Amino acid sequence: MTGLCDSCQRPINYLRISVTDRCNLRCVYCMPPEGVKPLTRDAVLHYEEIFTVAKAAAEMGINKLRLTGGEPLARAHLTTLIRMLSSIENIDDIALTTNGVLLRQHAERLKEAGLRRVNVSLDTLKRERFQKIARRDHLDDVLDGLAAAKEAGLEPVKMNMVVMRGINDDEVIDFAQRTIEEGWHVRFIEQMPFVGGAGITFVPTYEIHERLLCLGALEPCLPSSGSGPAKYFQYKGAPGTIGFISPISDHFCFNCNRLRLTVDGKLRPCLFSDEEIDLKASLRSGASSDDIKQLIRQAVAAKPKQHQLYEGISPKGRTMSQVGG
Repeated sequence: MTGLCDSCQRPINYLRISVTDRCNLRCVYCMPPEGVKPLTRDAVLHYEEIFTVAKAAAEMGINKLRLTGGEPLARAHLTTLIRMLSSIENIDDIALTTNGVLLRQHAERLKEAGLRRVNVSLDTLKRERFQKIARRDHLDDVLDGLAAAKEAGLEPVKMNMVVMRGINDDEVIDFAQRTIEEGWHVRFIEQMPFVGGAGITFVPTYEIHERLLCLGALEPCLPSSGSGPAKYFQYKGAPGTIGFISPISDHFCFNCNRLRLTVDGKLRPCLFSDEEIDLKASLRSGASSDDIKQLIRQAVAAKPKQHQLYEGISPKGRTMSQVGG
């Protein structure tokens, strides 16, 4: 049990931090083809402000941080922020979610700065399909980035695949096969309804699970690291793992342990709600650490029991790239 607990008695120990709304891809489920108008430099939290929030949160019981975007490696001098965050007492895990395009050139420095591990978004292993989904031709860069992350010791490297019917769902067996042959750690993610994404091509987790049984029985296992919402499995004798993230068909709200800090300084209690607590205004008006802690408590108190997607209520205010996932 941490020092932070919401009204449903869920311990809150995990903060996801979006460091930029910019991205070098245009994935169909994340943003429209033309992208999203980027925030001005002054609208984005400075590294010192992110550090102030993270330090206050750590003093309240947060011990896990994840940096997201947009594409976090698109922000200059990210290793500076990681060094700052790794100096905070009680923070014992700093991870990064990236599309992998720039990972090769940054992997070693990220590790040296204090990053523990990375999750890489990879929705297909086919070049033409990658270009269709991401609207850019960077498959080789991503695969090269995966190799570089392993070489740098940012392990376990996890691959996140958003499964979309009629687009890439025929590749789930290919990805699963790599957990057997190459020790990949693959996580299959249900597509989520967000502003700016493509039309829903939803594939439920139970269907993906059923398809994978052609390779053998899947045995439940513990995650190798992290505190995310995935349920993990392995094929017998396989060095890699398979995770299922099911926010729609089998939601994990009852076990949610996180808050999200948006790139423009809003603290978001729930990914699927537009409710946000403004930290940036307080940070820039000279708020004390105790003031920031009070706003964090306010966000924790505002966490809903569960999302309302079943009632057809989904977030309307931002694209996935603006929230940080």
